Amino acid sequence: MKHRTNFKDKVYRVVKKIPRGKFLTYKKVAKLVNRPRAWRAVGNILSKSSGIPCHRVTRSDGKVSGYNQGIKKKIALLKKEGLIIKNDKILSKN
Repeated sequence: MKHRTNFKDKVYRVVKKIPRGKFLTYKKVAKLVNRPRAWRAVGNILSKSSGIPCHRVTRSDGKVSGYNQGIKKKIALLKKEGLIIKNDKILSKN
């Protein structure tokens, strides 16, 4: 019998591949796992995750939000990876 990968595993697989200094939106992750309207579900899955770079996933408007260790920690991690953030919004890569 074939093993079917569930939605959560697919989300984790995509997020684990985001390189340092890059980010994806919740919506883009949802599209990459063939569930384009499930961006909220992606956020819910990532809010309970650990050991994956979920700080590299943010809102479609570039606003930094939703991180299980707090927004300040998420911003610090993104800045450490070279992203420029102003007023809690990702402006560009350094």
